[in-house]
Order: sequence, then C-alpha cells, then structure tokens
Amino acid sequence: MADQIRVLIVDDIPETRDHLAKLLGFEADIEVVGAAASGREAIQLATALAPDVILMDINMPDMDGIAATEQLASQAPMASVVMMSVQGEADYLRRSMLAGAREFLVKPFSSDELTSSIRQVYTREREKQSRIAVQPGGSGGSTTARATGDDRENAEPGRIVAVFGPKGGVGRTTLAVNLAVAAATELGQRTCLVDASFQFGDVGVLLNLNPKNKSIADLIPELEAGEVDSLDTFIINHSAGIRVLLAPPSPEMAELITPGAVKRLLESLRQSHDLVVVDCMSSFNDTTLAILDLADTVLTMLSLEITSIKNIRLFLEVAQQLGYGADKIRLVLNRADSSLGIRVADVEHSIGRRVDHTIVSDGRSVVYALNRGVPFFLSNREAQVSQDVLRLASAVAGARTADAGDTSRKATQKKSLFAWR
Repeated sequence: MADQIRVLIVDDIPETRDHLAKLLGFEADIEVVGAAASGREAIQLATALAPDVILMDINMPDMDGIAATEQLASQAPMASVVMMSVQGEADYLRRSMLAGAREFLVKPFSSDELTSSIRQVYTREREKQSRIAVQPGGSGGSTTARATGDDRENAEPGRIVAVFGPKGGVGRTTLAVNLAVAAATELGQRTCLVDASFQFGDVGVLLNLNPKNKSIADLIPELEAGEVDSLDTFIINHSAGIRVLLAPPSPEMAELITPGAVKRLLESLRQSHDLVVVDCMSSFNDTTLAILDLADTVLTMLSLEITSIKNIRLFLEVAQQLGYGADKIRLVLNRADSSLGIRVADVEHSIGRRVDHTIVSDGRSVVYALNRGVPFFLSNREAQVSQDVLRLASAVAGARTADAGDTSRKATQKKSLFAWR
C-alpha cells in the first residue's frame, strides 16, 4: 500500500465529494484518505493525514481554494494541489498557479483527466523530492548546476542564442530544434532548447514530446518566487542528445509567464549549459524583448519574400533603438536558393546590411523529418541543409563577443518599447 497515492478531496458540495471519491475508488493506485467541506477543514486534515495530492475546489464559503492552497504551502508542503473550478478564466488559473497549485481542472472533467492529473503531479513531486534528497546543501541556481552538470559548476556561463523572426512561417522553430541538435551531437555542447513561443509552441511536435507531462508551466510558482530549485525536474532529456523545456500545454498559461520569470529561468540555464537555444514567438511583447535583451546572439530569420524583408527592415530599426549591436543581431536567410525572383543582393540592399548566414531549401528532408517527429539533422545528416545548420551552430557556439554584456546593459538603460521592468 506504500505505493498508493493518498488523496484528500476538498469541496463544499457533498454530492461532488462523494462522486469524486467513487471515481477514484476504481483506481488501484489511488486511495482517498479524507474529505473536507471547506478550506479551513482542508488545512486541518492535510496536516493530520499527510496526503500526497489534494483535490481543491476553488470556490468555497469560509476560505476559498486559493487562500487554502497558500497556507498549505507552509503547513503541508509535501502535498501537491490540483485546483478544480467551473470557471476556466485565465485570472483563476493565474492566481491558482501563483498560490502553489500544480494543476488546474475545469469542471466538468472526465475520469481520465482527473486520474491523469493526480498521477502526473504525484510523479513530479516524487521526482523533485528524490532529487533534493540526493543533493548536498545549498539551493537556487547552484543546486541546479549540481543536478544538471557537475563539470560545469565552475565553468564560464553558457551562451544564450535567441532564434527570432518578425514574421511567421520562415522556419524559425525548425532551425532552433536542428541547431540545438547539431550543437549537442557534433560540437559536444551541453545544450538546452527552450520553447519560448508560450502560447502556441511547436518544439514538442517537432521532437514528438507531450507538454502535458513536463513544461515551463510547472515552474511558474517557483519562478515568480525567484527560485529555480525544481528546474531540472521539468527539463526533458531527449534521445537526440539535447535537453528540452517545453512551452505550456494550453495558450492561456502564457499569461502567467512574466519577463522577470523568463530572465531568472535563462540565467539559471546558462549556468548549467554550454548553449541555451531559445525559440521565440514572432510577435513583440515584454517577454520576448526580455529574452532578446538577455541573449548573447539573436538569430533573426528571414526568407525571400517581400513581407519578410519588410518586417526585417522594421525589426532592424527597432534593434538599433534598443541598443543592440550589429554583432548581436545575425541575419539568417532561410531557403536562400529558392527561385522567387528576389536575389540575395536585392535583400541586402533593401535592408541595408549583409546576410550573415544562409540555409538552403530542402523541403523533402525537412517535411519528412517534421512529420516523423525526428530532427532532419539526425535523419539526413549529410544533406546540404544539415551542413548549413552545422556551420551556423559552429558560428554561434563560439566565444562570447566582448561587448555582449555591454549591449544588454545598454538595452536595459534605453528601456524597451514596452518599458518592461
């Protein structure tokens, strides 16, 4: 019985408590150890029964689920809270996650959704506790460094490479994934790939990974609190040789991720990795600008299309206003050999600077690999497109430019277009 997941049900409606208890009664690995009708009673029972998971209704008369969850964080820290609500608004989700809830279920939910959520949060907490148990004293970023690479504990911080495109459809995510794989497999770089397209991230699709199992959403409470103790627990070690942190499983969770949280996350990752590749969203917002400010290199994607060229020209103007040096922004022309009537020289004349890197067009290799969930750098290593990506990886994985830190500081002093702080 020691392997059973001990669950406490908290809901002010007796019929709901009974229904949930009956549903969970059919699961051999789950045991309902108690039921509470209010937030205050939940705190009392949680301290007495020591449940592994607490199913917490968000709306209750004397003390709501959010207030109860905040208190449980200190009075029953080993229990993981799964919040339940008939309302799925982003504000409820935000407040629940910041209070410490590990999952959010919108009523009515199916039996499979319920049991899957319970098992997932239980497994995550077990992994976190086992990791803490084997580590020596210390916390924060140093703990993560020990857990993810002892050989890097005293090494120089790694490089952050942001892959950005002011227009969608230019191959940004495909390049980010294969760039990370090339750096890890061919250059021996300890590489982490971060899907920062927080609303509609596709890194998981390209790598055949499910963000519902592990994603940045699980780290939101710790990041907002300024801690990253559990970071390594939610990074996925992929068979391609890279480590991956996926975007949230649902778009509304993107609102919970603040610029400050992203900066803390990336600063921690660079302490334990040689290279951190960040797949950014195509639009400007506070969070994207925080990533671009912090990055050592911004690989800016464009293609031989009028709209892409126009957007690149506008982005370069913005980058100049933000104080980004020419060595920080590197232009990558994707599908550079496409016969679209626009020459590379015409592009360079239009935007007022040279293209730094080019990637050939190879739709057959790229689409075939994408549909299989396997990076084309692995499935067709000798293809010209793979060779181009390897050359790009070699260029960005080199020594940090001397004024990268000055560039970042200058950008902060000038403030971003959105004046984020």
